[in-house]
Amino acid sequence: MNTSSDVQTDVRTSDPTGLHRVLDEQTVLPQAAERLDTRAALWPDEVRVRVERLNLDAASFRQLERTHTRDGVTDGDAVRAEVLDIVATRGKMQNPETGSGGMLVGTVEEVGPESPLGLSVGDRIATLVSLTLTPLVIEDGLGGWDGRSEQVPCDGYAVLFGRSIAAVIPDDLDPALSLSVMDVCGAPALTARVVEEYVARGQAPTVAVIGGAGKSGSLSLAAARAAGARRTVGIVPHQGEHDLLTGAGLADAVALADARDPIALRDAVVAAGGPADVTVVCVDVPGCEGGAILATAEGGTVIFFSMATSFSAAALGAEGLAADVRMLVGNGYVPGHAALAMDLLRGDAGVRALFERRL
Repeated sequence: MNTSSDVQTDVRTSDPTGLHRVLDEQTVLPQAAERLDTRAALWPDEVRVRVERLNLDAASFRQLERTHTRDGVTDGDAVRAEVLDIVATRGKMQNPETGSGGMLVGTVEEVGPESPLGLSVGDRIATLVSLTLTPLVIEDGLGGWDGRSEQVPCDGYAVLFGRSIAAVIPDDLDPALSLSVMDVCGAPALTARVVEEYVARGQAPTVAVIGGAGKSGSLSLAAARAAGARRTVGIVPHQGEHDLLTGAGLADAVALADARDPIALRDAVVAAGGPADVTVVCVDVPGCEGGAILATAEGGTVIFFSMATSFSAAALGAEGLAADVRMLVGNGYVPGHAALAMDLLRGDAGVRALFERRL
């Protein structure tokens, strides 16, 4: 492992969670912090990465896009300026409206002597932790980005902590494709785990994925089928996505519904073979909690992967509907999630086609 001779000698003691980088007066973890220390010099267990590309999470990018769109035209310069301001102000990319960030691709340029991540200088990696807790400095003004896509060419650096997670990018895939997959790899992994739990009890479940044509949605459909789901249902908002998902062959049934309309969503899932034993919410708009609950069978499971989810609305909504459902928050991490997502991409032509179409 490569080590650094220029190790940070700050009086603060390094903590694997990154607490030593928090500049707030109160003690909070980096994700909850208002500002992070972005100095380039490393504490002993840290890794510095030369950033090549950011991937803004869908909820954050859509909010920025909506904010800076007038008469149907998005002001990409304004989107870019806001991202630069957020990073400069907070020392990380954390959208103040959505609370979410994204992830990055880059090359390891320095490794602290006590880093447990197993990385070496020169490794090309994707981070599997959120930009909301990653110290980040942008040095090129995002001059190569037009502000109109989630993937952001970028030159700068980021710092990983002792408990950060990163994966070396596979040689056989386009880095942009790898980044798209790794950005959402927690969703298929948790979906597979839940489906496998049902199968182990002798119940092959019906799985409905809200937002089935998207990145996390398409991978979740593929994961559910591979894990033994009896039937898969993809819910999409318009005919274009209906045609795409149908062509990909990932779902036994594809239905149209506005996920924000609880009755329409429930009826669409039921008509397609539901109610679902497992409902996976992968859409990046608020207000989908009630419909997801109604679409789920009694004793079933709802998995929320959207950062637009209101968890209080979900809890109170289930209570108000007297719905006996288990609700899980997809936290983006399941052991082995990156490898599973990459295997799904390589092994399922439908998934790969949907991802490549987005690049």
